[in-house]
Amino acid sequence: MNTPRNDIEISIITPNYNCSRFIAQTIESVLAQTYQNWEMLIIDDCSTDGSYEIALEYAKKDSRIKVYRMEHNSGAALCRNKAIELSQGQYLAFLDSDDLWLPEKLEKQLNFMQENDCDFSFTEYEHIDIYNNPLNKRTSVIKRLSYRKLLSHNFLGCLTVMYRQDLNNKIYGPIVKVNNDYALFLQVLKKIKNANGYSECLSQYRIRKNSISKNNKEKIISFMKIMIQIEHKSFFMALLYLISNRLIKIMWKYK
Repeated sequence: MNTPRNDIEISIITPNYNCSRFIAQTIESVLAQTYQNWEMLIIDDCSTDGSYEIALEYAKKDSRIKVYRMEHNSGAALCRNKAIELSQGQYLAFLDSDDLWLPEKLEKQLNFMQENDCDFSFTEYEHIDIYNNPLNKRTSVIKRLSYRKLLSHNFLGCLTVMYRQDLNNKIYGPIVKVNNDYALFLQVLKKIKNANGYSECLSQYRIRKNSISKNNKEKIISFMKIMIQIEHKSFFMALLYLISNRLIKIMWKYK
């Protein structure tokens, strides 16, 4: 195991369900990080395709990789919450089991946060296909983000988010099937005020045809549920936020 560069530890939150085709690449992208003081918490959601066993093999070789298995198939929200519960780092970073980080992702983002005295940051990311080919689609970022701005549009790619956590007062996400990362980050930004965007592409988001996050009908239903049941907005306000989210995505989000 490589020696940590300093005493700041990052806990990497990685839910996994049946990603045997990609999870080794995901783990390798973490092992390749220039910043080495991290722990990777892989929470397996009762996979049946061998991806749990692949993760265990990596954990045997590197003690920073810690693999846990849910008792029942529970969904990504509960897996992320379990990882947050087990995390020991001063910072949390998020990486799903089919996405990739570029080698300098953690180092550059952590330096950016320290230099700008911010507790929450996010970066640009690009889309890739199942063969790791770039799809020539990259996100834009805004310089500053607040809870109110996040209501108007989900500016965050989950795989780019890093924030400082209070180990004695951890924040957990609501249990929703779709948009659960968005629901979590809304809770975080109610408490963290200085959230900044870093305008560099440091991550690769994999596009898969059968991904649950690509089901637009489910995403719309879940979004309205989050706005009304969790954020306690009226139906009219929830509808306005939905329209705002869609318009910003069409007009601005991608380069």
